[in-house]
Amino acid sequence: DKLAVLQTLASTVKRDPTAAHYMFQDDPYLMPRNAVTFRLFSLSKESGRNTAKYIVKQFPQYFDKTFAEPNVLCLMPENLTPQVEEVSEEALKERIHLRRVKDSVDLFDQLLQAGTPVSLETTNSLLDLLCFYGDGDPTLEKGEEEKEDLEEPEANASEQKAPKRRFQRGSQSSVPRWRDDNDAERIFKIMPEKNAHSYCTMIRGMVKHGAFAKAYDMYTNLLNERYKADVHTFNALITVAPYLKERFSEKWELAKVFLEHMAQQKVQPNLLTFNALLKTLRRCGGVGRSVSLLVIREMEALDIEPSLATYDHLLSIFYRGVDVLPSGIISEVLDDVENRSFTPQDPDDGMDFNCCDLKDIKLACRLNKAMEKGDNWKFLDVDRLNAYWSKFFSLLCMMEQIDVVLKWYKEMSPSLFYPTPKNILDLLQALDAANRLELIPSVWEDVKQLGFSRRPELLEELLSLMSREQHTEEIQLAFATCAEDIKTVHEQAGREQVPLEWTGSTLGCVAVLFSRAGRTQDAWYVNMMERFQQFNRIPSDHVMDEFLNCAKQTNCPDEAIKLVKLAASLCLSSSQRLKSRTEKEFELSEKQK
Repeated sequence: DKLAVLQTLASTVKRDPTAAHYMFQDDPYLMPRNAVTFRLFSLSKESGRNTAKYIVKQFPQYFDKTFAEPNVLCLMPENLTPQVEEVSEEALKERIHLRRVKDSVDLFDQLLQAGTPVSLETTNSLLDLLCFYGDGDPTLEKGEEEKEDLEEPEANASEQKAPKRRFQRGSQSSVPRWRDDNDAERIFKIMPEKNAHSYCTMIRGMVKHGAFAKAYDMYTNLLNERYKADVHTFNALITVAPYLKERFSEKWELAKVFLEHMAQQKVQPNLLTFNALLKTLRRCGGVGRSVSLLVIREMEALDIEPSLATYDHLLSIFYRGVDVLPSGIISEVLDDVENRSFTPQDPDDGMDFNCCDLKDIKLACRLNKAMEKGDNWKFLDVDRLNAYWSKFFSLLCMMEQIDVVLKWYKEMSPSLFYPTPKNILDLLQALDAANRLELIPSVWEDVKQLGFSRRPELLEELLSLMSREQHTEEIQLAFATCAEDIKTVHEQAGREQVPLEWTGSTLGCVAVLFSRAGRTQDAWYVNMMERFQQFNRIPSDHVMDEFLNCAKQTNCPDEAIKLVKLAASLCLSSSQRLKSRTEKEFELSEKQK
């Protein structure tokens, strides 16, 4: 194995829980602060790579000098300029190889007009090109990932592509649709002779570009001509069976028809055949749940090992509906998954299981163990990986003891995921349930680091927890420091930022925290007297009592009198009670009385 030495060295290095993702190590300025900047920066780096590839492909003449010794050919620009100029079949083959769709069609038409016959093999290659790219030239952003798909797959290994789940949802709408009487259909109709490859290519192209009914009609024509379809064509037809029928039972019956035809034509099914069948059963409701396990048993009988897509389809069948009762399927799936290191075999392969949604911490921990097995974590792209860890951490906060939660939090952030505001709220609730509120200042530091210091829901929760009960002097001083930071956040607004609006509860909580820390001047002049009147907010009785207690502890009758005046100016119902307390608990001069 050429990678044996590198794999051995990699096994000696462990993940640094304090470091960001390795892709950002080259540029510390672009170290992300949260999930949003993580996605932005990672997409920016990928966009830069695509731009560099575009420049190299568009202007290869500027990259003709070779400085590397020895020269690394795969890093040099490809020569995409046709070398054969005359109108001939060789020139057509060259343009097909270079994936020049429009040039290939134009040259094919010129050959026909000149009366030059084109071989069946070359015409089929042109159909492969047209059916794959949908009548248009390939976009440069797709890079090399589609180049291998041009060639006819061979055996099962041919369809073992790396998972591309990151782009599937976003790219479905951008796939060009199948136009009526397009170049592929036109060339297919005028072909003097056709073979099974011609029909199979058209069927797979129509399926790829959304012409499902036409694909089924083409398959009917293939049978009428007594040709046999290959396994890849059957896989495509099974996938579109749900779109050709309406009732669940009819969808399953059509898929069974394709399976029967495979048996009649002695076509051996592969892994993707069963995955396509399970994918179809996802759209068959209760029929899918009653049949899917039979499909799995058939795979075992044929000694076909399931891929991650197999398990994903199976779990979706049994756990898709909200009203579906939990079954033991997911536990059996994890029995198999957690002990295997998977390799890409299906474009739908992914570790997108829903253990966290089931609120089962044991299943979630087993799934996490499976994620850490080998390179299984690579089956989740950046966005899905952060979403998975976010759900997992929220489940930990809900179900585990606080020491376990804090251990995971320390090890996961920021090396594995960036906490969302919801994760911070879950962590605060876990600290509250475990009576560990003394850790709130450290959480507040993380909130500032993550860029969430202007989130009103977080500020409200933090202030509410810190001001709810009286703590030791050391903790109250730390809470007052957090309150001062929050006060600064409200008063300072950066460019294009709307200042945060003070609410009665936030003003009151900040005043209480300053009062309990003995910072009477801050509590009065900075918050209560100025802010409550300025923003027309009403302090609660709890806030007024706390400040009066603070004034009593520091023996400041002047502050107590100002408090009574403030209560009277705001027409508070507690003004008379505060006046009575002030007269009883403070020694007032005649002027003060």
